Amino acid sequence: MLTIETLVVGAMKTNCFIVYDDQTKEAIVIDPGDDGEYIAGFLQKLDLDAKAVLATHGHFDHNLAAFYLKVTLNCPYLISERDEFLLKNMQASAKHFLHINPDPPPKPDAYLKNGRKISVGKSFFEVVETPGHTPGSISLYNPEEEVVFVGDLIFKNGAVGRYDFSYSNKSELVKSIDRIMVKPSETAIFSGHGEATSVGAEKKFHQVDIS
Repeated sequence: MLTIETLVVGAMKTNCFIVYDDQTKEAIVIDPGDDGEYIAGFLQKLDLDAKAVLATHGHFDHNLAAFYLKVTLNCPYLISERDEFLLKNMQASAKHFLHINPDPPPKPDAYLKNGRKISVGKSFFEVVETPGHTPGSISLYNPEEEVVFVGDLIFKNGAVGRYDFSYSNKSELVKSIDRIMVKPSETAIFSGHGEATSVGAEKKFHQVDIS
């Protein structure tokens, strides 16, 4: 049985997720957007053993605490190789938008590719490549727990991630949304910002193309 804790962190109110196995106390950290000390303290308070820090995509507001956590927790950091260019620009972006001087981005220890399994105790998440918002955006899906973490792909009440960046792609974003909308209706969707929703609740906003 997995437990999901949502920590809203940073100036852009990014959802950082702590997902852990209740029995083994093994955990993963998804999208460490900021406040590394707070996130590490939360893990310590629950006596959790962080096995990996994962980023759904390379935007700075999802990665500001990644370096701190990688070093402090002594665990690997994973992201899609296709978003490394965003990671390398993380400090400059944070300075520009938030007027802060953040830690450097961590060097990825491995890459998140389609079909890769990420274990959490006795359970696992499958990496689903969901580009569009960024080239390397991924989602993490667990069919047994009926849950998917989608980063900035989908938000509650039909909202979707921005696709007006020079590196974004609207047609890819639509196809990526389709990959999530064909999951069972009961599947809970945890987004990078805002409240959680479900596949069933969002289907009325998205016309799935299965051709």
